[in-house]
Amino acid sequence: MQEINHKETESVVLVGCQFDTDDIAFTNSMDELKSLVETAKGKVVGTITQKRQKPEPSTYIGRGKVDELQVLLDETDVDTIVFNDELSPSQIRNVHTRTKKTVIDRTQLILDIFASRAQSREGKLQVELAQLSYLLPRLAGQGLALSRQGGGIGSKGPGETQLESDRRHIRRRMDEIKHQLEAVVGHRQRYRERRKQNDAFQVAIVGYTNAGKSTILNRLAEVDTLEENQLFATLDPTTRQFNLPSGMKILLSDTVGFIQDLPTTLVAAFRSTLEELQEANLLLHVVDSSNPDYEQHERTVKELIQELDSENIPQLVVYNKSEEKDDNFFPTHDEDSIEISAFDQDDLNSLKQAIEEKLMEQMSEYHVVLKAEEGSLLSKCRESTIIKKQNWNEETEHYEIQGYVIATTALGHDLAIRSIIEPKKVKVEE
Repeated sequence: MQEINHKETESVVLVGCQFDTDDIAFTNSMDELKSLVETAKGKVVGTITQKRQKPEPSTYIGRGKVDELQVLLDETDVDTIVFNDELSPSQIRNVHTRTKKTVIDRTQLILDIFASRAQSREGKLQVELAQLSYLLPRLAGQGLALSRQGGGIGSKGPGETQLESDRRHIRRRMDEIKHQLEAVVGHRQRYRERRKQNDAFQVAIVGYTNAGKSTILNRLAEVDTLEENQLFATLDPTTRQFNLPSGMKILLSDTVGFIQDLPTTLVAAFRSTLEELQEANLLLHVVDSSNPDYEQHERTVKELIQELDSENIPQLVVYNKSEEKDDNFFPTHDEDSIEISAFDQDDLNSLKQAIEEKLMEQMSEYHVVLKAEEGSLLSKCRESTIIKKQNWNEETEHYEIQGYVIATTALGHDLAIRSIIEPKKVKVEE
């Protein structure tokens, strides 16, 4: 095994091809690639771009651009070449053969970041499965690019499997990981069922990476999870409880950030985690309004929500970072939305109110009279329903309560039977 000594910061050259996209979209894509490299502790020292109708089958970029790349490499001390696309095994091999440098494509870079971020056992297994799925067809001819262990961008892989191991070994390891994940998925499913039995209302925060999802979770639930101004700062999902203005307790889940062209191997490996979205009663779609490319980010997240069969779940679009809003920002969608700064308490209060109003659209109205000794049921109403009116009648010594409840829960059925008005379903917009 050949070992390579790595500098603390790895020097990187970016390579991108512009095909059908416009200049602004392509520039934003290259800027995002630079941010990904910086997240992976790399330093961009040069960029090579080219406009083409389609990729060059052998080297992705044209022969002339490969020569230009070689000149840049000769002039600078570069460790790694990062392409802004997913390359075929032969393209990686050919570019490596020409340049004698480590060649990483966008997919492997994202996988590398995920590997460095995973903290939980489930997260680590999911990332390793995604990496092995990516590496399996790329074993042959990788040379130096895949012979590294330890440091460097693209080397955060499953070290104990040895990247140059034969396909049989990797397939065997993939089967082992899938078996271990089945147990974890079973535990997650049982946890979901317990939440359903407890009539817990679930809100999932989704959005592009670095949109501010964890910050919103922390401010709403008054907890302290990791917040960083970096891509994919949060990888392992987090669920916390918080109270709506009415006092109703709901569960708020933070999810892994999405990104344009999220590797299919990652989507497949993290499907069990992403399926949390399907169990949610409401999606908070957080959009970074300070990012010039916010419209593309919003479209990307919507496409992934649709891919996960969650597009029918009600959504509230939260345009975050209003204090840094881009000059050209203008919301162009038809869904309900709100503009906030996660650091402004008044904005957070408005967000809580907006969440409550969106949840009421899925709930049924009730009106019950409770005896003084029915304190347990009164407590359930306060925690699991949205109470709009509560009076204590001195003469009859009864509580009179009006509010909204999830009709399909056990509490909803109980209140529907006891209701002194005809329970009606609040109108939900088609």
